Amino acid sequence: MTFVSGAYSTLLQICAVLFGLGLLIFIHELGHFVMAKFYKVRVLNFDFGFGKELLGFTKGETRYSVRMFPFGGRVAMAGENPDESSGQEGEYLSLAWYKKIMIAFFGPLMNYILAVFLFAFCFSVWGLTTVSKEAFIGALASDQSAQKAGLQVGDKIVSINGAEIANWEDIINNLKERAEKQTDISVLRNDKKIDFSFVVDKNPVTGAGMLGIQPKINVEEVSFLKSFPLGIQTSVFQSTFTLVYLWDRIVKWEKPELAGPIGVIQVMAKSAKSGVESYIKLLAVISVALGLFNLLPIPLVDGGMIVLFFAEGIIRKKIKLKVIQIYNTVGLSIILVIFVFATYSDLIRLGIGKLFQ
Repeated sequence: MTFVSGAYSTLLQICAVLFGLGLLIFIHELGHFVMAKFYKVRVLNFDFGFGKELLGFTKGETRYSVRMFPFGGRVAMAGENPDESSGQEGEYLSLAWYKKIMIAFFGPLMNYILAVFLFAFCFSVWGLTTVSKEAFIGALASDQSAQKAGLQVGDKIVSINGAEIANWEDIINNLKERAEKQTDISVLRNDKKIDFSFVVDKNPVTGAGMLGIQPKINVEEVSFLKSFPLGIQTSVFQSTFTLVYLWDRIVKWEKPELAGPIGVIQVMAKSAKSGVESYIKLLAVISVALGLFNLLPIPLVDGGMIVLFFAEGIIRKKIKLKVIQIYNTVGLSIILVIFVFATYSDLIRLGIGKLFQ
């Protein structure tokens, strides 16, 4: 019975990963497809997945198909390859610069739209989760100093070494210099003051003192209409946070923590096992990341093509095909470096990469 339930759980995780990755990339390609059709570009293929065609039909000039491996999709437009572009009407590279920008832009835009809807769905169904600023203990980590000393969920910390505690920030500030030191902590439990004295743990990353506690989590009901502005705010926050993080690493010449395909698959599988809410929120986060990455000014990805075509609009003449070929080759090299670095980081986190150090 345990084997059957374990196999079922693994199958569910595999299906969740395949569906999630397929949905995110398919939605991205759908954005390109819609705008290409809008500007009357000849779309030769619109595929869901890769590999051998399983099901398909042809309507007009476009072959629609479902393929063997459901990892996203593909939109093949006439004249999108510089080697095959003839300059005829209906080809992608023959369009006006601003039309090419719109086709490139709508892929990432669709990822952001999907993220907003997914976040909004989570808020409207499960509510808005916020971290309380009050000094109440919401959760205790096992085998950490607070739990060992006897502190309990629901306790309100009122003082640390005689310093009055008004909110959660006060707890953090008063523990910074208390790592591995005997510390007096007073809490309120059922309106009764209880005093504790114990050695505070040391945070292995920051070196600051830590108790192994988490703040109380509040859940606020959110109406369907209010969920969409919250979905937009969350998507903007995710993008801003990522850009600030990357900029900080660049300025400090520090290696950024990136997740490659292995890391993404691993996290998706874990979230699917954790529950529907966790899985949908993760899909929204990855959708934002996919949209943001494709808007970065890296040659070959959508953002790089937008920069190229914007330059075409400034100089008021078509970019030479040879320039586009070189531009795309540089972009491919950059993407391969990012892919290898991210994959290596995944292997390091799994402990496999140490074999190659």
